[in-house]
Amino acid sequence: MRKYYLGLVIIAFLSLFFAACGGPAANTNVNSNSGPKNTATNGNTSGSNVITNSPAGTTVKPVAETVNDAPTLAPVVNAYYNALKTKNSAALKDVLTAEFLARSEAHMKEDGGKDLAAYMAEFDTIPEKPVEVRNEKIEGNKAVCELRGGAYPNWTAFAFAKEDGKWKFTGGSPDLTAVKGN
Repeated sequence: MRKYYLGLVIIAFLSLFFAACGGPAANTNVNSNSGPKNTATNGNTSGSNVITNSPAGTTVKPVAETVNDAPTLAPVVNAYYNALKTKNSAALKDVLTAEFLARSEAHMKEDGGKDLAAYMAEFDTIPEKPVEVRNEKIEGNKAVCELRGGAYPNWTAFAFAKEDGKWKFTGGSPDLTAVKGN
């Protein structure tokens, strides 16, 4: 099962690597300093996100603005990383959905692990500073917010679910699932 978690970590890193490889948009501004006034024109006149020097007219996904600071889900994210940092399995179990907890415990047992928090800490990067959390969207008993920090240098969406009246981490990410093609 370590291969499973290692595979997930590798996929996450590769997806973030390829997402970050695009580099900055080319500067297509042309400044003309002739005459009494300066004029500037932008080579991107269509209003689209197509970069003129991009291969096959690929588009660049704009970075979303911060809508909110995830007041409901940020405490769950912080509790998750604090539980990993302190290797507190009881606290970790309190912030994981039943499905994610069962799946993680099964993998741990397959690999001969004894402590869930220590086992999961092997596969998740524990950041030195708190993970940034933003843009939560809650729809009924399901929610999504974006995280940045630790293994996620770019904003990455993660899913949460409400169980027994508490928000919990599902371990799923719509962004990473889209990269894997599932």
